[in-house]
Amino acid sequence: MNIMDFNVKKLAADAGTFLSRAVQFTEEKLGQAEKTEFDAHLENLLSKAECTKLWTEKIMRQTEVLLQPNPNARIEEFVYEKLDRKAPSRMNNPELLGQYMVDSGNEFGPGTAYGNALIKSGETQKRIGAADRELIQTAAINFLTPLRNFIEGDYKTITKERKLLQNKRLDLDAAKTRLKKAKAAEARAAQLNLSPPEENNVMVNVSYMLNLLHVKWLKIWAEEVSKSEQEVRIAQSEFDRQAEITRLLLEGISSTHAHHLRCLNDFVEAQMTYYAQCYQYMLDLQKQLGSFPSTVLANHNQSSSTCVPSSSSTTPSASVTASLSSISNSAASSTFVELKSSSGSRKARVLYDYDAANSSELSLLADEVITVYSIPGMDSDWLMGERGNQKGKVPITYLELLN
Repeated sequence: MNIMDFNVKKLAADAGTFLSRAVQFTEEKLGQAEKTEFDAHLENLLSKAECTKLWTEKIMRQTEVLLQPNPNARIEEFVYEKLDRKAPSRMNNPELLGQYMVDSGNEFGPGTAYGNALIKSGETQKRIGAADRELIQTAAINFLTPLRNFIEGDYKTITKERKLLQNKRLDLDAAKTRLKKAKAAEARAAQLNLSPPEENNVMVNVSYMLNLLHVKWLKIWAEEVSKSEQEVRIAQSEFDRQAEITRLLLEGISSTHAHHLRCLNDFVEAQMTYYAQCYQYMLDLQKQLGSFPSTVLANHNQSSSTCVPSSSSTTPSASVTASLSSISNSAASSTFVELKSSSGSRKARVLYDYDAANSSELSLLADEVITVYSIPGMDSDWLMGERGNQKGKVPITYLELLN
């Protein structure tokens, strides 16, 4: 029974406190009650925390979109995370494209130029997919997780303490309002005259009784002055204590910014590593595909010859075209041999774009004309090229000598 009585009393006290806060809040909104304002420093800290929370949420959401553009995949990852289960591993877009390229290259034949190029491109796409997967994992650990911990941890604690501070402020203002009413009642009770009426009149007696009740009611309020003053002192003390707790938590936002700055540096470094890897992979692929031009040209000539209709017979036409291609290739080869054995220079037209791998090479643009020559000790597949004041090694497979 004692426990039941205690619970009922506590429930009644909590209900009274809640009602008092609700009345105070309503009167403040209606402009009928005074409101204790926070100091400027605390207001600035509260504004800074709210701003930090708002932009952290936006940055976190957009980073998730950047790393995983598929909304369905993001929802799936969120569900598995809430269920504390590992999401099933799936191929990402570059890996899937790479697998298609490898499969198609094997279907067309690894021995063909197109099939071989598809296989090499597919392997490069798979490597890019692996780098993309590593970027997502690194960004999630070093960048997204700290941001999420702030939103779901530190800021929730700040919100809880801020709500407690708001309740303590309402309690303080409600106590101040009661004290103000008690003092006003005390002053009015002191001014009233309660001497009994001299006339034996019913109306006068009724008026006297009403005044007597009113004075007794005012005296009851007046007796609450000391009690209300004590309540104000207690409420002020609790409010100041809660304001100090909230202030200490809010001042930690500066440390949060410093921590997020380190996380941002880690994220930028992860992106830099990812893009550098992708660039190197594509550069290597371009060099590998750069060894195909002469072969592709020969295959293109052969394909063109077999596709030309002939009313008599296709075999002589293909034979003639192949012979012409062979003669043309042998003539070009002999021309390059003659140039390398001589000390002179020739004009050459660039067949394909070429990006220099290092400072000793010269980048080329398709269809431009440059001057080429040979120097002693140079590899048989390279010549020296000049374009104005620029010079460097160029691959002969990218050139066509001009007469």
